[in-house]
Amino acid sequence: MTAPIDLYYWPTPNGWKVSIALHEMELPYTLHLIDIAKGDQFAPDFLKISPNNKMPAITDPDGPDGAPVSLFESGAILLYLARKTGRFYGETERERLAVEQWLMWQMGGLGPMAGQAHHFLKYAPLMDPPQDLPYAKDRYRTEVARLYGVLDRQLGENEFVAGDFYSIADMAVWGWASLWEGQQQTLEDKPNMARWLETVGARPGVIAGRALAAEKRGEPSRLAASDRLFNR
Repeated sequence: MTAPIDLYYWPTPNGWKVSIALHEMELPYTLHLIDIAKGDQFAPDFLKISPNNKMPAITDPDGPDGAPVSLFESGAILLYLARKTGRFYGETERERLAVEQWLMWQMGGLGPMAGQAHHFLKYAPLMDPPQDLPYAKDRYRTEVARLYGVLDRQLGENEFVAGDFYSIADMAVWGWASLWEGQQQTLEDKPNMARWLETVGARPGVIAGRALAAEKRGEPSRLAASDRLFNR
């Protein structure tokens, strides 16, 4: 029997990437909650696993050559789990290239920009004193809208993000995209994205991964008091 993977996690869009992948790939895991508002990510034991003090992270006791391995950065974890299981990574080199480029698009574009949009639109105005910054709000709202336009056009030609197959690219994008309302976006002009959000969101693995520790998601005021919102 496969030894459980240790999952270091908090219920955020980046945490969901890995919790969804573990459920989709049917991999057993042991959950370790990393409360980013309390600063758990700065604990010395966690820093040995994730030196960039971000979650999610994993430790797999059955890593390459049977030796344990620890990984941080959600994209690296998704790639590792996909290779480990041989699932959700495409069947050909061209498919794998498509998965990788859209995974990088999420990591380098959508994730950071949507995270900034959430911060300046939802959390910064609740700080003490309030930080209501129209320039920042407009900048990140506009960039997220552009990125969702890119996504909608891609999904107009493909069933899923990287092609006509479900992959770790969908797992990476879905968590952030599912929060479009908090980013002050609309789906009225993005029918392909709306269709994809519903399709992916109905998958049992996505439902289970998204529900993991859902009760722990904090109130905006609690997170606004901390500069630890952003994770990888």
